[in-house]
Amino acid sequence: MTLATLADVLRPALSGGYAVGGLVVLGWEDARAYAEAAEAEGVPVILQAGPSCRAHTPLAVLGAMFRHLADGVAVPVVAHLDHGYSADECRAALDAGFTSVMFDGSAKPLEQNIDETRAIAEMAHAAGASCEGEVGFVGYAAGKASKPTAPEDARRFAAETGVDAMAVSVGNVHLQQSPQYGIDESALRAIEAAADVPLVIHGGSGVPAPMRRHLAAHSKICKFNIGTELRMTFGSALRQTLHDHPDEFDRIAILKETIPPLRRAAQRVLRDLSRPGV
Repeated sequence: MTLATLADVLRPALSGGYAVGGLVVLGWEDARAYAEAAEAEGVPVILQAGPSCRAHTPLAVLGAMFRHLADGVAVPVVAHLDHGYSADECRAALDAGFTSVMFDGSAKPLEQNIDETRAIAEMAHAAGASCEGEVGFVGYAAGKASKPTAPEDARRFAAETGVDAMAVSVGNVHLQQSPQYGIDESALRAIEAAADVPLVIHGGSGVPAPMRRHLAAHSKICKFNIGTELRMTFGSALRQTLHDHPDEFDRIAILKETIPPLRRAAQRVLRDLSRPGV
């Protein structure tokens, strides 16, 4: 088994000048494609189950699926809960075999966010797992606006919570379908000077590949969450399959056609992050 914690894969990334892909999973096809992509590239991967995925598939099923995929490859695979909003949800993920949880208290007052994240980090560490937290607030394209991360808040959050990774808001936005050069590097550098912890960019699909490569090689960003661009790949592949085979009704025959393009797209993402100088 190559199951790993978030700390297992991010600590080497921080010292080695690269980053790891946190790939957002919605089902079997993309999870399988991402594990195969990581194996093909010889790099670690973080399989992430977010709120919409968990609303569709129980945590126990997702935990077993991620662990099964980790059994089948020789590279480290992190089973990660993305945007857990309560201690109960994070505890349930750990009970289901997840090796990492992201507690999102970013919409709460700083003191409350620190207190609740610290408790969940302690719970995760006691279970032999990792914890990611968020300070500042990463907004949504055509949705709730971001609140930039203040360096002093980042310093306190990292020091007082004991998280293994810290998600920050520096111009990145969730669910952005077209890449834009939105990262505020001066804000990022101020956070890096204040907090010595691996940093995470949520909404990584909105960051163009050249900037992802630059930041992976030259910053403390060790994890990029990538969801929207891979979901768009799945949607395009599914539409093409239905167009090419209008009489096909077997869902397995239809859905398996999405795996190769997803694998290729995931390989490009992982390659850019893990070998940014190449």
